[in-house]
Amino acid sequence: MEEKSPNKLSPEKWLDRYGDYLFNFAVSRVFSPDLAKDLVQDSFASALHNQSSFRGESSERTWLVAILKRKIIDHYRKQNVRKEEPIADSSSPFRQEGILKGHWDEMHAPQHEFIEKDNLYDNNEFMRILNYCLSLLPPRLAAIFSLKVVEEMDTEDVCKEMDVTPSNIWTMLHRSRLKLRACIERNWF
Repeated sequence: MEEKSPNKLSPEKWLDRYGDYLFNFAVSRVFSPDLAKDLVQDSFASALHNQSSFRGESSERTWLVAILKRKIIDHYRKQNVRKEEPIADSSSPFRQEGILKGHWDEMHAPQHEFIEKDNLYDNNEFMRILNYCLSLLPPRLAAIFSLKVVEEMDTEDVCKEMDVTPSNIWTMLHRSRLKLRACIERNWF
């Protein structure tokens, strides 16, 4: 009689149990349903191939999500090899001189007040628009914004994963926020 191990996996049930969750997790980070499907499929294949590494210290779902996160990061690393696309409007949205230095230039100032909500990420309409706007960013900027802001990853970890310096991350986050703000203002308000 075979003794049931606490770290026994059920790969035949993964798709039914976790497929939708993993797909939604991936699409909210890579902003492409087709790519999300591929990453989930790759994650299942990797998990199947590496079943022996599952120690049972977490649930199956947590283990599969961890594998998927690595696949997403690997995807962005591959994107990182390509040269970053130039950003069309590199003019600063802030005044560069005078007593109002650092304040919004009237031409670039936000047109609407953003709704201050503790749970803005729980607003389905906002998340739909945010994901759309993120999909319009160059892949590297979208990846860094997603890892740092959405995933709330530490700067040091984002630097390691994306192979960039902290000052580059802050520059890219600044550019991402400006482009996202403009896109959200056009599409949400």
